[in-house]
Amino acid sequence: EVQLVESGGGSVQAGGSLRLSCTGSGFTFTDSDMGWYRQAPGNECEMVSTMSSDGITHYAASVKGRFTISRDNAKDTVYLQMDSLKPEDTAVYYCAADMPDLYGGSCRGIPSWGQGTQVTVSS
Repeated sequence: EVQLVESGGGSVQAGGSLRLSCTGSGFTFTDSDMGWYRQAPGNECEMVSTMSSDGITHYAASVKGRFTISRDNAKDTVYLQMDSLKPEDTAVYYCAADMPDLYGGSCRGIPSWGQGTQVTVSS
């Protein structure tokens, strides 16, 4: 079975940084598109960043210039480096694999998800 396990969440003050990690198993990681999504209480789940299997990246406008997605295929791991964090970044962050639309802003139709990791940014 496909398994995605996130880590690296926590609580930071505005302006701080966190790096999230997601390690996959049960599928060919190298051939899979990967992405990060988030959901805050009362909000819709939204795309944060995606990376195709060949390394093409996409970012939500709200995080562009502050977040960086990367992957290490030798470790079956995708990362999200989050800098200059803002209180509005507070959410549960989810790792996902094989999304049907790398540029879509919603979380619908994605077959594989991690358990989520909480990110809290205080002001």
